[in-house]
Amino acid sequence: MLDNYLLQELVTFAQTGTLAKTAATLNVTQPTVTRGMQKLETDLGVQLFDRQPNRIRLTATGELAAREAAKLLQANHETAVRIQNFDRNQRVFKVAATLPGPMIVLQSLTSQLPANLQLITAVTLPEPAQSLRNHEYTLVFTNHPLSATDITSQLIGAENLAIHLNKFMYQANQSTVTFADLAGLSFVVPVDIGPWRAIIQDNIPDAKFFYQKEREALAEITKFSDFPYFATNVSPFDPTLPPQATVDDTRRLLPISDAAAHMAIYANYLTAATSQVTPIITTLKDAWPEG
Repeated sequence: MLDNYLLQELVTFAQTGTLAKTAATLNVTQPTVTRGMQKLETDLGVQLFDRQPNRIRLTATGELAAREAAKLLQANHETAVRIQNFDRNQRVFKVAATLPGPMIVLQSLTSQLPANLQLITAVTLPEPAQSLRNHEYTLVFTNHPLSATDITSQLIGAENLAIHLNKFMYQANQSTVTFADLAGLSFVVPVDIGPWRAIIQDNIPDAKFFYQKEREALAEITKFSDFPYFATNVSPFDPTLPPQATVDDTRRLLPISDAAAHMAIYANYLTAATSQVTPIITTLKDAWPEG
């Protein structure tokens, strides 16, 4: 059994190149490092260092040992984090999403959800599957199923994009619109719309998007201008939307018919956590809006 502190001394020596710098980096004395390296050689039964009168350096075996030690330290750290996260999740049920829609609906259902549920509303998840495996989150919502044998993905419903247009615009006389119908227009848009941002930017030709971080600013702009703005079937659940977003001010709300305007929402979780997440998913599916 190799002690972590010995592995850390070896890795640090490989990085710094001298015993003095290793000792300074680890905030220990140089004799402590020297004794530690000698003990590591004894424990492994190999020579790790080429010792000269005025110089010490790693042998080829020592260089290999330093690389392997770095891997072990990283694995130990990741294992500790997984255990700590798992323990935390026994007390706090953490839920995250790569898009805002599911979280908006869940926030409106707080009274029906477990008291230990914690909704992480602003999160970047480059690897949602790994976040589940590391027990950072118990439940993650995405706009695509996660393909993994240890993860279950369950369809919640669809989020469908629509647009508020001034009723005097010629496009507003239609029952639905397409992205092509919106070409060349300027839109006021919240910053935090997840994958919808790429969808509108990629599908509406020659459009301009004025992204607003503050919802109060968005409310003022939509109140005193004719800029079109987007909504989805989830929008009625969002208490932070501008007040005029829920009434017919001078605009008509028109569905966007393109396939890209319809986003499937999936709940993803470790299969082993099925019994824990099922009540949350059932509550969300029952409340999920049509349209």
